[in-house]
Amino acid sequence: MANDIVLSLAAKPGNPRNSEGSFVNLANGDILFAYSRYTGDSWQDHGAADIAGRYSHDGGLTWSQEDQLIVANEGDCNVMSVSLLRLQDGRIALFYVQKNSARDCRLRMRISMDEAVSWGEPVLCNPPQGYFVTNNDRVVQLASGRLIAVASYHKPKSVDGDIEAGIESHGELVVFISDDTGETWREGTQRMRISEKIHSGIQEPGIIQRGDGTLYGWCRTSAGQQWEFNSEDDGETWSSPHPSRFKSPTSPLSLKVIAPGPLWLAIWNEPLVPVENETGFAQNSSWGRTPLVAVTSRNEGRTWSEPVLLEDDPERGFCYTAIHPVGDTVLLAYCCGGRGSAVLQDSCIRRVALASLLR
Repeated sequence: MANDIVLSLAAKPGNPRNSEGSFVNLANGDILFAYSRYTGDSWQDHGAADIAGRYSHDGGLTWSQEDQLIVANEGDCNVMSVSLLRLQDGRIALFYVQKNSARDCRLRMRISMDEAVSWGEPVLCNPPQGYFVTNNDRVVQLASGRLIAVASYHKPKSVDGDIEAGIESHGELVVFISDDTGETWREGTQRMRISEKIHSGIQEPGIIQRGDGTLYGWCRTSAGQQWEFNSEDDGETWSSPHPSRFKSPTSPLSLKVIAPGPLWLAIWNEPLVPVENETGFAQNSSWGRTPLVAVTSRNEGRTWSEPVLLEDDPERGFCYTAIHPVGDTVLLAYCCGGRGSAVLQDSCIRRVALASLLR
């Protein structure tokens, strides 16, 4: 059964990081993978980056060898953290964060009318000023047509918003909503925080819709597990967050429907040994983001299968997974640095047989 790395995107001089991507199927049968391609010398989150793409003509078996520029760096720092989404009206939406300062990091959306050949002008998805983190492969369209982009808000540490001074670690859940297919956006009616005693607060949230229309949400924390919450009103308000069954360091979880039924697939770092510090990061080159495991659910998260191991190198970290089903396989794109590079510097695409993920 298929379980192979089909594309490696390693850092190199002038290209110090390749990370945080997303997939979309094109009408001609090709697959586009778009990702954050860093330029210059810095691989840090505020380093210079643009959005680049690679293409597969054979269901993800092989990939183009040259990058295609999709969005040039239009931020004072960068553009990064891509979500690609086929809209219900057939158009393709491209979402990405434009990072300018510790007071201005906000999501943009562009629309393609011609199957990702060209893209329209950017639309601001986060109306309030601030540092809002929306992970890659996270924006969703509900059955009603509503678009939702969840984010964590972080206060700047410095008065002037100097990016080098950084942001507060403690995050707050913020939900951004569009009911006109992305032409205009507004903030949901509720922001949500958890105890200040938890260093991370709510970070890197995601959501998925159940068959009954309710929403399940999750986020990373430094408390030793992912936390979860629910919405019964299309994301306007949320239940109080609480710890989930997903033991985890301070590292994101990815979750998607990959087959009718529905079949859910979750991928995250299930720690072999708990990370015992305030921030939830290990001190070795993996940052605690190993091993990488997958579980499936046939009842929308009420119960889960036994974990399937995907990666377990103790000196490398695996995170920010984009999930994309293709026939009887699943494409997984994720960061895989370490052993000579930082965790976020290198990425890969793994092609896995769907049957191998079922337990």
